[in-house]
Amino acid sequence: MIDENAIKKSRSDAGYQVLESRLVYENPWTAVREDQIIHPNGQKGLYGVVERGTFAVIMPVHADGMVTLVQQFRYPVGERLWEFPMGMWETRPDASAEELALGELREETGLRAGELIHAGTVYQGAGYSNQKGHVFLARNLVRGDAEREATEADMITHDVTLAQFEEMIAKGDITCMVTLAAFAQIRARGLL
Repeated sequence: MIDENAIKKSRSDAGYQVLESRLVYENPWTAVREDQIIHPNGQKGLYGVVERGTFAVIMPVHADGMVTLVQQFRYPVGERLWEFPMGMWETRPDASAEELALGELREETGLRAGELIHAGTVYQGAGYSNQKGHVFLARNLVRGDAEREATEADMITHDVTLAQFEEMIAKGDITCMVTLAAFAQIRARGLL
């Protein structure tokens, strides 16, 4: 959950003043806020902020070393992308990061994780959005039926070896920034 008071205090401590803030657009998943500000150097400015809830991204690694990926059509970019399972619950903003991760993994892939390791946090686009994500490594996996939402009907899952996954990255077949950042955190922390 995002602590708006802490963010406001951090902005103030960094020398930013908010003259006016207004909600420009809102739907169940996203809100856009426009802030009239004064930068620390005294210059007036405008900041558009995309507000979104906390998300979880999960790298599922099976006992045999296979990695489960999902692929779905991403409307904003007009492409099908290979990604780790990920998502947010707009109807349950109070859910813990672990609940969210386990739920998204089950919903999108049908996998149930016996072990879930928190590997860190990421910001999806800190230059324009406040959305924070939690990165998890899931192990001791058991297969079950996916419980996808209607908007995920076109989603497919595919298991690849870790070497194949890294080759997909090297060839540019994986372009999802969140998946790449999550893998980098998991690898850098020595969890693989």
